[in-house]
Amino acid sequence: MIKHCLFPAAGYGTRFLPATKSMPKEMMPIVNKPLIEYGVDEAIQAGMSSMAVVTGRGKSSLMDHFDKNYELEHQIQGTNKEPLLDDIRSLIDSAQYTFIRQREMKGLGHAILTGKELVGDNPFAVVLADDLCISEQEGVLAQMAALYRQFRCSIVAVEEVPESETHKYGVIAGEHLSDDLIRITDMVEKPEQGTAPSNLAIIGRYILTPDIFDILQDTKPGKGGEIQITDALLEQAKSGCVIAYKFKGKRFDCGSVEGYIEATNYCYQNVYLKGSKVKIDRSSTKKV
Repeated sequence: MIKHCLFPAAGYGTRFLPATKSMPKEMMPIVNKPLIEYGVDEAIQAGMSSMAVVTGRGKSSLMDHFDKNYELEHQIQGTNKEPLLDDIRSLIDSAQYTFIRQREMKGLGHAILTGKELVGDNPFAVVLADDLCISEQEGVLAQMAALYRQFRCSIVAVEEVPESETHKYGVIAGEHLSDDLIRITDMVEKPEQGTAPSNLAIIGRYILTPDIFDILQDTKPGKGGEIQITDALLEQAKSGCVIAYKFKGKRFDCGSVEGYIEATNYCYQNVYLKGSKVKIDRSSTKKV
């Protein structure tokens, strides 16, 4: 049912300067794959086939990565290096890729609104590539897509964080429908320490209904003077329903140096070294 996945990727990645001065943070490698490739793979495994990327200045390498490199392919054709391109070739063939530029950095809400031209009047997923999610079973987006088929409303992924960390996130509160589902009644973007409504923090996985665009259009700048998707989702929750989901899997904050190193070590041990034994069949979204 959900075919579109939006990747806001116009940010400067200042926490990784000077590396991100000339390289998009979404292209930073976790072992041998850039962050955005992990996100696209997760979306394809969830049955999504239209990848919409919101880019900015100096981010042309994102477009190049999901296109053919004829010179490189010619140089390694027939050699033992050619199989190293199998995964990215499969990703390119498994989806359509469209790109649009966010001319001004006005927050995540504005980036999502910029992507309206690419996803149209359809429900869609949002992936923040620097939140790397790894699951041994279904990917996080596949879990959320199944919930959307049941509830038909916007869904955000959340996880418990230490109270000392809540000021870094959008934080939710609400009524528990089950152990891992909460109907949201309150959301606060980066609350002051000691004022968070809970320790359930929103991470970079969303499924949004298309009416969010009309709400974003009318959303005033909030925390940091930016248009916050948290503020728009709270408005949507007041007039309808927004559900928070405590997902199954591991999440790494690759926007921080510590999280990036942790993700690299984990993926080297648990994904890269096992890569020759586990093959992903993207047509069926099952490991074979």
